[in-house]
Amino acid sequence: MASKKSHSKKKAPRIEVEGVARMNREGNLFVSVDGVPDPIFVRPGKSRGALHEDKVRVVITKKQGRQGPEGEVISILERSGLPFVGILHIVGNRQAWVLMSSRTMPYDISVPVPDPEHAKTGMKVAAVVDRWEKGEPVPSGHIVDFLGMPGENDTEMHAILAQFGLPYRFEKAVEDAADKISDKITEKDLKGRRDFRDVLTFTIDPTDAKDFDDALSFRPLENGNFEVGVHIADVTWYVRPGSEVDKEAMRRGTSVYLVDRTVPMLPEKLSNKLCSLRPNEEKLTFSAVFEITPHGKVINPWFGRTVMKSDYRFDYELAQQIIEAGQESLKMEELGKGSECGIVPVPIREAVLELHKLASIFRKRRFAAGALEFDRPEMKVLIDESGKPVDVVQKVSKESNWLIEEFMLLANRYVAEYVATDGHLGGKAAKKAKTFVYRVHDLPNTEKLTGLRSFAGNFGHTLGDIGNGKAIAESLNNLIDQVGDRPEKNAIQLLMLRAMAKATYSTENIGHYGLAFKFYTHFTSPIRRYPDMMVHRLLSLYLGGAESQDQGYYEQQCKHASERELVAAEAERESIKYKIIEFMQDKIGKEYEGYISGLTEWGIYVEIEPTKVEGMIPLRTIKGDFFAFDEDHYRTVGRRTGKKFYLGDKVRIRVKETNLEQKLLDYELVEDEFEAAVPQPAEKPRAPRGKARGGRAKSGR
Repeated sequence: MASKKSHSKKKAPRIEVEGVARMNREGNLFVSVDGVPDPIFVRPGKSRGALHEDKVRVVITKKQGRQGPEGEVISILERSGLPFVGILHIVGNRQAWVLMSSRTMPYDISVPVPDPEHAKTGMKVAAVVDRWEKGEPVPSGHIVDFLGMPGENDTEMHAILAQFGLPYRFEKAVEDAADKISDKITEKDLKGRRDFRDVLTFTIDPTDAKDFDDALSFRPLENGNFEVGVHIADVTWYVRPGSEVDKEAMRRGTSVYLVDRTVPMLPEKLSNKLCSLRPNEEKLTFSAVFEITPHGKVINPWFGRTVMKSDYRFDYELAQQIIEAGQESLKMEELGKGSECGIVPVPIREAVLELHKLASIFRKRRFAAGALEFDRPEMKVLIDESGKPVDVVQKVSKESNWLIEEFMLLANRYVAEYVATDGHLGGKAAKKAKTFVYRVHDLPNTEKLTGLRSFAGNFGHTLGDIGNGKAIAESLNNLIDQVGDRPEKNAIQLLMLRAMAKATYSTENIGHYGLAFKFYTHFTSPIRRYPDMMVHRLLSLYLGGAESQDQGYYEQQCKHASERELVAAEAERESIKYKIIEFMQDKIGKEYEGYISGLTEWGIYVEIEPTKVEGMIPLRTIKGDFFAFDEDHYRTVGRRTGKKFYLGDKVRIRVKETNLEQKLLDYELVEDEFEAAVPQPAEKPRAPRGKARGGRAKSGR
């Protein structure tokens, strides 16, 4: 009998990766790994007690499952340290739990019984998980903050800040250090500074602004050109490297703007007083000064420390009135009457009009060079003195906003170019460019652009050449022009935004794609952004002849600043979601017209008019048919009726349910043909695994 050859099957190599876990309310993990496009899906039974934002090591068990690649947590490398917010429940004096109702934490937390003088059952608290031993039903942790009673405005805003690990107060040591900084300008402070105190200077900011960190000076020159100064608060003159204030600013990275408050990067003594360029006060500044021809040609940029005094404080509305009145040749004697600075003097009005002309030239030139232009509506929640939302309105950006934007872009661009070219403006980057902090923006994702092209084609629109950077920008801007104000506009713009890379900070300059700038940085807001402080320090060193600084150190700081910026943006969106859903609470049962803004396998998202508030219609609630998402054609289709829903379709909805704790907003479809249809089929749709149910509120950002 012939012997059979044994064939041993070769095992596939074991793949282990490290990443950050994101958890949904079902307890599923999605582990994001650097360099891997899709997150790794981990079922609750395979998570080893890992929680939201923990750093974990995962072994990949299936390269492609229903949710994408699947895996199993083999170790928790680092707990996130971020608190989870929940409701305190105390049983006698022996046991206490923090009860969760969160989209990212499905497990309650066992905590030591707190002091009854500080806590009681029903309070909202923030707790950190310390451990979750095998066999324990829930994780154990400790309370880090008592936030107050649910529903109170301060409680809920502090809860959002706690959720993202953001402080809402300064430690006493930081406040004390700030208070010790002198507010007197001495001869030593003025030494070596260029004096702009007698040059016409003003600020333009939002009406409710408290910190004014930029100002513009203007004077005509004898040769017919104009001298324009972009003056920025000289924060780093007061905040020294390694000081208590500097370390705290570095840690925070940025100011955080919630709906009802600002959480500043710097203590009030600096942000709202010492460094704020208030009218009729002498201030120390760091400036970029340009000679500009009437046709917008920039000559002889100069950078350095200065001293200035603002003659006038505009809000955007008053500056816009001057621009519009000047364009229409109206009398302007009354402009500014009733404002804090009185009637606007003629020289200042003329300066605003000249600066507007120059800004218009810069703006037109920028778009001609390939800058992207998105006109997506941005909404703002209006609140009363108690923090209660009273309306949701659209922010309108006009020429006065563009005026300031263009001159801030000009300063940021030329500061970056000065350092990158080693002072040879208009030339190529130096072969051994000095270490610097750039604001960079990479090319869009080609795969997502291809998807956008296919989607736009469903509506008869075409996306042109996407072969190189400038061609992509031209194609995208042309697509926006094609779409105009059609119903699919918002959906197409949203897909455009999703194709864009995220702007970040880096010492490696790759340019800023969205602005069409080869060199770009952030120089103009050191009161609220730590990268701007780094830029000021580096620029000061290089103007003084210093050698290139440690790139490794600054790259690490760039990465930290980019991360803090993302966290701040998420907190801002959460506060907007909360206030929007609070705004909708008394509107349950009301009907609105709206447009479909999103389609998923579990629901249809709708933005209602005129507030653009977005909620979700769960597919299972649509009467008369079983609806399913057709991903290939990006539509939702009724199995029996063949009824189809597309992005941009106009629908009528009724507000069905709000959930403030989980920030969810559900709508139901109002459509006579469905209400009058046959009863819903007995076959019920299967709930999608690992997907969140419910609506989202739109932040408009």
